[in-house]
Amino acid sequence: MTISSKSSQRVAASALRVLAGLCAGMVLWAPAPAAFAQGRLEAHYEATLAGIPVGKGAWTIDISDDSFSASAFGGTAGLLKAFAGGSGTGASQGRVVNGALVATSYSASTTTSKKTEAIRMVLANGGIKEFAIEPEPPVDPDRIPVTDAHRRGVLDPMTGAMLRVPGTADPLGPEACHTGNAIFDGRMRYELKLDFKRMETVKAEKGYAGPVVVCAIYFVPVAGYIPDRPVIKYLTAQRNMEIAFAPVAGTRVLVPFRMVIPTPLGTAMLEATQFITTPTPPRVAKTN
Repeated sequence: MTISSKSSQRVAASALRVLAGLCAGMVLWAPAPAAFAQGRLEAHYEATLAGIPVGKGAWTIDISDDSFSASAFGGTAGLLKAFAGGSGTGASQGRVVNGALVATSYSASTTTSKKTEAIRMVLANGGIKEFAIEPEPPVDPDRIPVTDAHRRGVLDPMTGAMLRVPGTADPLGPEACHTGNAIFDGRMRYELKLDFKRMETVKAEKGYAGPVVVCAIYFVPVAGYIPDRPVIKYLTAQRNMEIAFAPVAGTRVLVPFRMVIPTPLGTAMLEATQFITTPTPPRVAKTN
């Protein structure tokens, strides 16, 4: 599609902001093996646009036999920081039920030179029980409304970013990409669908070196968006976005190692520079 120079800049900037969001929603709900696995991830990421560093972030995940927590933070860096500084945080926590990650709460905040925004959600029974955005955004008549039905059967972005593969075989394979799900991020309800592309071998500057499974990703907006926005049209039409998933040691959970979104100004990419993941020994019940 052809868009103006100004819109191209907006699309590129928006693509960088939604890199993490677009990786959400691929948790595969299925029966787990009898033994619940546990592990921890400490990862650092760098965002680039056309090869130029524009942001950095970090992500920590802890998975135990009956609970999990995840937190992330990031901000602009390099040239982008000089004229569009900003930072953000996100967190999710919940229970591990039959091996599946079931979130109970999600929060996110973003700060720029113009404003600060905070999103909080409480989840229960596979949907959003409560949610709030502060400050409350103004009503836009062009925005497709999000109904109560849209907030049922959805995942929050942070929990959704962790792809759980069922079974006992190696989780790093084509089957990991045969999924998709519904996401609500506090503002927009959308669907993400995956398809297998290829296997690769990666090496972080620190930590993980080994295989990843690369999935194509397709973005389908459902509600909470303005149809005429160039970034929505662009992302919906994209057929070259992809995510490379790497494993969290000791678990059957895969998380993004690299995410790629082509933009009119060059490729936007988020890639791990540090990916340290370790299995966590199971807790031993006390006998006295």
